[in-house]
Amino acid sequence: MTRAELPASADAHPPTRPLRAVRPVGAWLVRRLWRVQVHHAERLPATGGVILAANHLGVVDGPLLAVVAPRAVHALTKAEMFAGPLAGLLRRTGQIPLDRFHPDPGAVRSSLRVLRDGGVLGIFPEGRRGDGELHRFHHGAAYLALVTGAPVVPVTLVGTRPPGGGLGALPPRGAQIDVVVGEPWRTTQQPWPRTREHVAATSVLLKGHMLSELARALADTRRSLPGPLPAGQSQDDPDTGLVEPSREL
Repeated sequence: MTRAELPASADAHPPTRPLRAVRPVGAWLVRRLWRVQVHHAERLPATGGVILAANHLGVVDGPLLAVVAPRAVHALTKAEMFAGPLAGLLRRTGQIPLDRFHPDPGAVRSSLRVLRDGGVLGIFPEGRRGDGELHRFHHGAAYLALVTGAPVVPVTLVGTRPPGGGLGALPPRGAQIDVVVGEPWRTTQQPWPRTREHVAATSVLLKGHMLSELARALADTRRSLPGPLPAGQSQDDPDTGLVEPSREL
């Protein structure tokens, strides 16, 4: 595949050194609050570009993944977070702002740079917090896998939001949080042109794999997800990708 057939990537890799520096401190703080167990860390390839795709339950999912994942993660993070109190920390640790409501070529280029440099890109295909059962599934992870050939490693988060808890709910102190790394999924790198139909079909296959890994993670940990958010607390999110309207609040 020639360079011309590949989308352009960003000129510079997101900063990594500050992220590596804060991870041990962050992991220590997290484990002071909750009992966190990472299962099957060996399933994450030790080297090379990887897409880490997780379900999305609660407000702590992103920070938790950043500090306890086996490798440093550059996560696609909603752009609104970069206008708040965590903006400086997010930028210094190389997290990637994403405009969820408009095409965002800058986020795509930064993501491609991470993967082509052999880094780990974090993504929440559901796009927003919810029941974590993948009823919504955006196409970004499938697209990036098609473009780069990088494996997608599912992650199932359990216990990051209490049952019935709202958007900002935290697990009670001392609660058990399980982070289950699933089996990697791969698709063949696809040269240009990549049609919308091809991306959508690939997304269906990826979603099927992630649902299978989610079911296995829940069975292995003997746990369940917290259920939907309270009525009226769903976050705005574009109806793109795979959506099951009958399961939406």
